[in-house]
This record gives sequence, structure tokens and C-alpha cells, in this order.
Amino acid sequence: MRVLVVEDESVLREQLSSALIAAGFVVDQAIDGDEGLFYGHNYPCDAVVLDLGLPGKNGMELIAEWRSAGVNVPILILTARSAWQDKVAGLEAGADDYLVKPFVMQELIARLHTLIRRASGWSH
Repeated sequence: MRVLVVEDESVLREQLSSALIAAGFVVDQAIDGDEGLFYGHNYPCDAVVLDLGLPGKNGMELIAEWRSAGVNVPILILTARSAWQDKVAGLEAGADDYLVKPFVMQELIARLHTLIRRASGWSH
């Protein structure tokens, strides 16, 4: 399973990548919105972990561009924005899940497994 991590904070990006690799994922990393957009269009993956507050294009712009281009990969937003309005906006924009920082890594991994199972049509 291949996951794209789009996160500008280098320490968190590396922690996410290490934990996902340990959980059996192959991980691509993008450091900003522009690089994330490029990866999303050119390198197929099974899920995306996406920060909203990115340099270049922000996370909401990435979701909009991917969805309008027919990129239907499951997207899990990972952000510090905890207001219900932000959650609703992200989900309505086309994200499939929303997790607020700080978070527990095992929960993020479980959510990714669930998103990938649903996208592949396998329920359990």
C-alpha cells in the first residue's frame, strides 16, 4: 500500500513516514502544496495524509484540484484546525476523513487502513 504524506513540518513528516513504513506502507513525501499536487497527479497511491496549512497551494486547494481532475484517492486531512467548521469544510471539499493534531499514530494508521479497505471495496 502506497501513501502520500503532504506535510511541511519536517519532523512530523519524518515521524509519519517512519511509522507508516513500520506499519507496512510505502511512503512518498511532499513538503508543500505544489509538490503534493505533482505527486497526486503523477504517482498513483492508495491514500493521502494531507496537512491543510501548507506553503504554496494549501490543502483545501489540493483537494479541489485533485477532485476536479478525477483523482479519487482517499484523503485523510491531518491538521491542527479543530473547529467543527473546518472539519465540515474539509469533508465537504472532498476529504474522506479528518484527524486533528495532536493525534495518536495508531489511530491514524487504523484510519488509513479503513479508508483503503473502503476504496478497494473490501469491508473487513
